[in-house]
Amino acid sequence: MTKKIYLAGGCFWGTEHLFSLVDGVTATVVGYANSRVPDPSYEMVCSGRTGAAETVEVEYDDMKVGLSELLNLYFRSIDPLSLNRQGNDSGTQYRTGIYYTDPVDIPVIQAITATVQRRYDSPLAVEVMPLKNFYPAELYHQQYLNKNPGGYCHVDPALMAEVRSHSHVPKNDKTRLRQRLTPLQWEVTQNGATERPFINEYDHEFRPGLYVDVTDGTPLFLSDSKYDSGCGWPAFTRPVTADVVTEHEDNSFGRQRTEVRAAGSGAHLGHVFPDGPAAEGGMRYCINSASLRFIPIEDMAREGYADLIPMIGVD
Repeated sequence: MTKKIYLAGGCFWGTEHLFSLVDGVTATVVGYANSRVPDPSYEMVCSGRTGAAETVEVEYDDMKVGLSELLNLYFRSIDPLSLNRQGNDSGTQYRTGIYYTDPVDIPVIQAITATVQRRYDSPLAVEVMPLKNFYPAELYHQQYLNKNPGGYCHVDPALMAEVRSHSHVPKNDKTRLRQRLTPLQWEVTQNGATERPFINEYDHEFRPGLYVDVTDGTPLFLSDSKYDSGCGWPAFTRPVTADVVTEHEDNSFGRQRTEVRAAGSGAHLGHVFPDGPAAEGGMRYCINSASLRFIPIEDMAREGYADLIPMIGVD
């Protein structure tokens, strides 16, 4: 089903270009949201008198991309604590906001914003409210960076590159995925295999950094939650956020266990057990190294994960 969400993320040129690259986004329109003046011009909006925010109308196929995926990307593209300023642009028209038209979207928006808020001590400067109105901007603003590749853009180029590279690999293209993964990675993530204990890649890896889904790059676990459980596989007390993994009953091999999969890709990760450190919530996510890719903290910004660096404690 085709849906729409309206995202204000500073200058709408960069925000529009970023979301136009997402697989599953069917159309993007830049414009002015929640204006006190009907059909304002760019000059009127820049004056600050209209109360409008530069906003992108994102139309998407929710069978191909979910609202949570779009919002996670949105928060990676902005400074959520910055009030009325993103990049070099300042003014109320450059404020950040998520504006919805379907009340069904509210729980998802609230869940994602609450997850992001937990990363910061200060409140987010992101408006969340129903869309009051939206007026498309002048024609020369539409697809501006396609027409002017060297134009100003406040969005991190690494994030653009990441989204662009993912758009070239259809989610259901298993042939392409199999060519990219090692045989062990394929068997673990796609067929639920378990790698050998103690001699896998990340069992003894404890450097600061991030563990992402080897199939699609989704952040899954932080080094802060990793500990030596003695089980022979990487063990974590919790995922980056609860919504990046799903849990499933597993009665294979005559045992009752809870399987853990990546929510976005469906890749098999491992299992979760209630015997973890009590002080950390009591859970042990026992994860195959072959389902993960480790990114050292010094490489996270270059690879597009700068927003997660503050979540990692470094001695």
